[in-house]
Amino acid sequence: MNVEPEYFLTLAAAYVRGKLKNDRVRAEHAKLFAHPLEELTEDELRTLVQLSKEEGLRIHRFKRTMELPRVHRVLGILKGMQPHNILDIGSGRGAFLWTLLHDFPYLPVTAVDILDYRVADLQTVHDGGIEQLTAVQASATALPFADRAFDVVSMLEVLEHIPATAIALSEVCRVARRFLILSVPSKEDNNPEHIHLFDAESLKQHLLASGAERITVEYVLNHIIVVARMGQR
Repeated sequence: MNVEPEYFLTLAAAYVRGKLKNDRVRAEHAKLFAHPLEELTEDELRTLVQLSKEEGLRIHRFKRTMELPRVHRVLGILKGMQPHNILDIGSGRGAFLWTLLHDFPYLPVTAVDILDYRVADLQTVHDGGIEQLTAVQASATALPFADRAFDVVSMLEVLEHIPATAIALSEVCRVARRFLILSVPSKEDNNPEHIHLFDAESLKQHLLASGAERITVEYVLNHIIVVARMGQR
C-alpha cells in the first residue's frame, strides 16, 4: 500500500473515522470504525488514510512537515511544566495542535477557534477517537470558561490578529491557573491579517496588568515567545 509516511497517522485516521459517514465504507471496513482507535494496528491506521483518498477527503493538514522552531520550543517548555490540562486558543489548521496531541497523547486539550468550519474539523478528530480533544467555537475576547479553568493556556500566532488585544489578554489570563504561553511575530511581515506588531516590553506591561506575576521572554527565529506565571487571584 503506497501511503506517505509523513502523516500524524493516528490523528489523520481519527479524522477519517469521524468524517466518513458512508454506510458502504463502514460495512466493508467494520473493524476500522468499530474498535477503539488505540487498538488499531499501524497497518489499519494506514488503511484509513488510504480510504480518505479513495473517498475524496483532504487530509493534507495532518502531514508531518519540518517542525517550526517556535513550536519545537513551546513543546519543550510544556514538557518542563507537565500540565494537567491545556487550553489552546486559535488552533486553526493545527500547526501547533497536531504536534501537541502527538507528543502529549494523554493530555486533555481544549482547542478554541473563532471559525466554525475549523471547529467542525477539530470535532471530527474527537469523534474519530481522539477523546482527549475538546473543540469549542469562541472568541479570545469572550472565553466561555470559568476563572482559572486551565492549568496552562497557549496562544500562538493569534494576538497579532485581534483588534481588542487588551481584552483578549485579560481573558486568557483569567482562565489560566498556572501559566500562559504566548507567541507573536517579532518583526513586520507581509501578512495582511497581522494588524499589530508587539515588542517584549509592551507585552509584559499588558500581562502584568492582567494578573501575571512573573514573565520570561525569548526570541526564536523572528518570533517572541512569552511565558507568564499567573499570580494568586
